[in-house]
This record gives sequence, structure tokens and C-alpha cells, in this order.
Amino acid sequence: MAKKIFPKLNFWQKGIIFLDVMAITLLIAVILINLNVASISQTYIFTDLKKLPNSQTVLVLGASVYRNQILSDMLRDRADTAIELYQADKVKNFLVSGDNRQKNYNETAAMQKYLLEQGIPRDKIFLDYAGFDTYDSLYRARDVFQAQSVVVATQNFHLPRAVYIGRQLGMEVYGFSADKHTYRNVWLNIAREKLANVKAWLDLNINAMPQFLGQVAPIN
Repeated sequence: MAKKIFPKLNFWQKGIIFLDVMAITLLIAVILINLNVASISQTYIFTDLKKLPNSQTVLVLGASVYRNQILSDMLRDRADTAIELYQADKVKNFLVSGDNRQKNYNETAAMQKYLLEQGIPRDKIFLDYAGFDTYDSLYRARDVFQAQSVVVATQNFHLPRAVYIGRQLGMEVYGFSADKHTYRNVWLNIAREKLANVKAWLDLNINAMPQFLGQVAPIN
């Protein structure tokens, strides 16, 4: 009788092998999804203002706000970039989309205040108080604000996901780099994006609804 090449495995050994296979499969899936996000979005991301197509609206995605409605460096850079696009006649309106779930925390109002202080006319600023994440912000830009064409002003690490979501939602979306600083712990944001890309892929494939949709309020 030929000797068995592989020893008989007990229950725990089989379990470990199964977990190893699952872990490798998940890792491959994460890599493939991230490659897909990068592939779909890269054509629509710009760092040269002259090459950026004109759009109806610049979407400013929320980020951390400090006391007295002071914008974090990252959020201020997004707002400043949006202002540059407006002043260059690349966009006609601002859509500021952020988190307002807590009584004493309002990213949207802080962004509006900053833009007004920089001389942006109030009637050019549209407010989305339910932009709880990037997917919700873009979904609501399409369905609530009925934005016809959008430039997302955000950091380089964030641009692929934002543009990918918008394009997969059928929107005319472009991305423009808002990197103006070297940000603290940016590697954490980059690592987080790898998993956030997977969530975006899942949201799109199950046609997830935003946490709050609300009545239509067209930008025009």
C-alpha cells in the first residue's frame, strides 16, 4: 500500500487551513478592488488647473472642525482649493457637504462661514448637512441637489474613491488635488482608504441608500 503523502488532519488543523485560505482570498479581493478604483478614477483626476474641465459645482467634502468653527488644515485646504476653482471660472457654485449629527458639531456651517469670510457670495453656496460620508455626499449631490457636473476638491489619498463613487453613480465627476500641506499621520488616512474603497465598492454593488435623502433641492 502506497504511503499517504499528506497526513490526516484533525479538526483544528483543517480550521486553521480554512482561515488561512479565507484570509488570502480577502486580501486578494481588497487588492483587486483597490486596483479597480484606481483604474476607473485616474483619468478624471487633475492637478493642473488648465487641464481641468469646467463644471457646474465644486463639491467640498467635510473633515474635522475645531472649536469656534475653525477648519482643520485638511478641510481648509479643500475650501481654499474650491475657491481657486471658482476664481478661475472652473465652477459656478459650491456644494459643502459635511457631518451635522451632533448638536455642537457642524462641518457644513463651518465651511459656509469660512467661504463667506473669503468673499464668496452667499447665493453661490449650497449646504448639505447630511454628508455623513463620501458615498452619501455624492449620492445626495446627484439625487437631492441634482448636480449636473461636479469637481471634488479633496486630498490626493481621497480623490480616487470620491471620483470612483461619482462615476459609478453615473455622474460627470472630476477630482482636483487639494494637497497644500504635509499632513500629520497621513499614512493612517492612506491605510484607511484601502478599506474605505472596499466599503464604497460594496455600497455601489448593493445600491445602498444614504442615511438621509430628503427633498430635492436643485442647485440651479
